[in-house]
Amino acid sequence: MRILVTNDDGIDAVGLHVLARRLVPLGDVVVAAPDREYSGASAALGTLHLIRPEVRRVELDGVPEAWSVTGPPALCVMFARLGVFGGPFDLVVSGINPGANVGRAVYHSGTVGAALTARNGGVSGLAVSQAVDGYGVEGQGWDEMLAHQHWDVAAEVGARVAQAMLGELPEDPVVVNVNVPNRPLDEIAGWRRTEVARLPPRTLASAELTAKAGHDGAFDVQMHWGDPIDLPVECDGGAVEAGYVSVTALTRLGDDAAVDLAFLAALEASRT
Repeated sequence: MRILVTNDDGIDAVGLHVLARRLVPLGDVVVAAPDREYSGASAALGTLHLIRPEVRRVELDGVPEAWSVTGPPALCVMFARLGVFGGPFDLVVSGINPGANVGRAVYHSGTVGAALTARNGGVSGLAVSQAVDGYGVEGQGWDEMLAHQHWDVAAEVGARVAQAMLGELPEDPVVVNVNVPNRPLDEIAGWRRTEVARLPPRTLASAELTAKAGHDGAFDVQMHWGDPIDLPVECDGGAVEAGYVSVTALTRLGDDAAVDLAFLAALEASRT
């Protein structure tokens, strides 16, 4: 089995290294990750004719093959599908992201975006994220929150899910979003299949412009965090906050037949 490992925090991120090393016993592991931070990039590829992406071989301890790419994680996955990193891959694993990617954060997450891009290319994807102490906001984990991350726990959880997926790969590729509490393995409350919450456990509540000194007409945007939200354990954010590993199968984007588009009849009539 061939496994592509990527992330949105960059090739130097500790979570990426720990996860990739843990996956090595499961197959032929290749790391292809952005050369810098791309958190919040979702499934963006970038304007290829402008960024002129470059790929460099790098050395990662305990990982047989690793590359850095001057572009977002979805681009790394697309390049893999096109054969840049050798033959076809059986699974794409993205992570470990510091900060849970739950609720609306899944729309914006580069970690999840890589897994979604894998499915678009016919390969199942697994996104692995870990909660941070002090509440990550919108799937982000600030540096000061990361001093006590249990990376090995999230890597172990991710590897177990990856092994299960590789054991029975579906003909129609899937995307599995896994979020892990930041606690020792023996303190994990259990595993739960969850729905996607409307909100993450803590959100950005407001923002305002503040004048930038020495720059006429320019402003910084000062963002303010909201208070933590209590979420039910049945949803992804609530499960993680309660100490469970949250496992969610993400649907494809498609037409929602339940939405009434009655205005289309009027639009059609206006053509005549």
